[in-house]
Amino acid sequence: MNESSSSRRQFLKSTAIVSIAGITMPASSFGLDFLQGRKKLGVALVGLGNYSTVILGKALKEADLCYLAGVVSGSPSKAKEWSKQYGFPEKNTYDYKNFKTIADNKDIDIVYVVTPNSLHAEHTITALEAGKHVICEKPMAMNAAEAMQMIQAAKKANRKLAIGYRMHYDPNFTEAKRLGQSEAFGSVNYIEAALGYSFAPEADSWKVKKAMGGGSLYNLGVYPIQSARHVKGSEPAFATAQVTTRRKDIFKEVPETFTWQLEWADGTLCNSYSGPVAFIDRLFAGCTDGFIELNPATQFNGVRGSSTKGEFKFTPVFQQKLQVDDFARCVMENKESMVNGTEGWEDMVVIDAIHRAIVSGKKERIGDW
Repeated sequence: MNESSSSRRQFLKSTAIVSIAGITMPASSFGLDFLQGRKKLGVALVGLGNYSTVILGKALKEADLCYLAGVVSGSPSKAKEWSKQYGFPEKNTYDYKNFKTIADNKDIDIVYVVTPNSLHAEHTITALEAGKHVICEKPMAMNAAEAMQMIQAAKKANRKLAIGYRMHYDPNFTEAKRLGQSEAFGSVNYIEAALGYSFAPEADSWKVKKAMGGGSLYNLGVYPIQSARHVKGSEPAFATAQVTTRRKDIFKEVPETFTWQLEWADGTLCNSYSGPVAFIDRLFAGCTDGFIELNPATQFNGVRGSSTKGEFKFTPVFQQKLQVDDFARCVMENKESMVNGTEGWEDMVVIDAIHRAIVSGKKERIGDW
């Protein structure tokens, strides 16, 4: 699959949140008659790991436009417990062998995929082909080609596809985007964006398995990439990258730390890091006449922002609640999510270039794939 960089979407510079325009289909052709006066849409979580257990379950309890209606899990006992805890019938519990039969369940309108990275494309496409709208947790896929297959599957099924970029629902992130894209302090000319924690994954964790999409570039790096792209408001043109590994007994298949540099056509540079050896969660954008900063930049709560004009003063929000409600609203109103599949694909195009740069040791053009 070849896609020239000139054909890739460029951001619109405005003071509003950047959204992605899509073709609006008539309600009847889109299948919105399934609502039948209902005020909430049913969501099934695919994968019941820590993120689903600690965050998404709670978000769906508090959501205004959707609720947890079912689960897909490889553990029957765990699925049964979720059924009891959230009050949905056991018939709405599935395993990965009978996942496709979710097509027959009218209680479930949306599927949220929260499985290991290597399974995102498979599970997303299965859900779309079953006629369900999908939120896929980030990173969208293993590469841009997989991401494009997911987008095409959504188009073929005439269903909505969004990626779990919950930080776009945090007012601090939104303000950083607005200031950067509107050039409130002049053009953004230099960026630092990094995310890392100090921890030691289990040696048998999927997060250190190459075939399963392990490695911090996927799990953490997508945040700095998102941050840089959105505060600048356009797509980078080139990437260079380096990797290091200290704990070779754990990181046998994937590098331990990643550093990379993105370069825009106008000469703007971004330096980034992801890894499990140092805590950092920061976005800094140096502009012609000032700066924009988020520190911490991507936490579930406690994001703090500032600029040349001082600290941001926003009330904390429950990002994931806003995220799932916004997607439900998009489904109800037949609108495109601002974090739809194209947004996830753009990140994978960058990640592909970073991977090529790691291998070649040279500057790689983003989009040459």
